[in-house]
Amino acid sequence: MNKKVIVITGGAHGIGREIAVHFLNNNWISVIWEVNFKAGEELAMDLNHQDFLNIKCNVAFEKDIKNAVHLTLEKFGRIDVLVNNAAIMCNKSFSSLSLAEWQNVMDVNLTGPFLCSKYCETELNQNKGSIINICSTRAFQSESNTEAYSASKGGVFALTHALAVSLGPEIRVNSISPGWVDTKTELKNDVAKKEVYSQDDHLQHPAGRVGNTGDVARMVWFLSQSDNNFITAQNFVIDGGMSSKMIYI
Repeated sequence: MNKKVIVITGGAHGIGREIAVHFLNNNWISVIWEVNFKAGEELAMDLNHQDFLNIKCNVAFEKDIKNAVHLTLEKFGRIDVLVNNAAIMCNKSFSSLSLAEWQNVMDVNLTGPFLCSKYCETELNQNKGSIINICSTRAFQSESNTEAYSASKGGVFALTHALAVSLGPEIRVNSISPGWVDTKTELKNDVAKKEVYSQDDHLQHPAGRVGNTGDVARMVWFLSQSDNNFITAQNFVIDGGMSSKMIYI
């Protein structure tokens, strides 16, 4: 009960997986709330650690979130940091994007962080904890056919500063906006094919490489530390400088 507890939604693979492992390796308890329970169990088997817990949870459903909070507290007794990471995409032409598809993206990507924050508030308040929302550079710039995802992440950005004002000073709320991040080393077997990046992909970034999941996990770690309690209502872009690069065709 003395160890701090971090909850990561969508934590079975990609950025969420790296965050869970990073905190576990630094003597925290990592709990993932994961709709893909099989992938979560694969990770649990890989880690084989008493301070890791996989809970089945679809963040689009209020009852799932309430149950996940209950199970987390039943097992470990506290929640210190919530990382709202779970997200889905539906990249279709604007004219063919259905209302149901739009709503599904909003339910997971925006309503999910709202509900998770709402039902973790009591514990986070008591422990002077932190909420970290995984936003995206697509909240501020777009490719074609990304209306649902981009709009949902724009909402996450706004939700972040709104929550910071409402929940402070007890709870700090920040967001991280990754750019191009290579997640293939953290993908599980039941996830779609792994991308392969060219030298040109890397060199187009001012930093000289595509990002990796560790870049994001280390920022989550930084924002989770109580020593950094003057940082709230901020968004941190981790994109190797790409969003500041002028590109002409």
